Amino acid sequence: MTRRSCPCGLPQAYEACCGRFHSGAAAAPTAEALMRSRYCAFVKGDAGYLLRTWHPRTRPGTLELDPGMRWTGLEILGTGEGSAFHSSGTVEFRASYRGGSLHERSRFERVDGAWVYVDGEFPA
Repeated sequence: MTRRSCPCGLPQAYEACCGRFHSGAAAAPTAEALMRSRYCAFVKGDAGYLLRTWHPRTRPGTLELDPGMRWTGLEILGTGEGSAFHSSGTVEFRASYRGGSLHERSRFERVDGAWVYVDGEFPA
């Protein structure tokens, strides 16, 4: 049986990559790792993980994912801070889906030691 690489684009199998964050077995160590795991949660339709990793200040009450959405790839365009030594960071990315792509610069902060998504802007 051949294991496919994680939907986030890294070569590891899902279980060894973003799957361990989704299951709660580990926490994303960097803002980029959290962003990749959140993209993967969109691919997998895991709204619970998306809500759990959203900053309490900006998190919506509910999140409805489109079951017909087909995400096809993730490209990291740049990062700012967001390492184990920082309390905030940014990740600029392009997420492709069937029919188009989303370009966002996301902001992340640590809450009680864990990285969470704050918000994003759409660069021109």
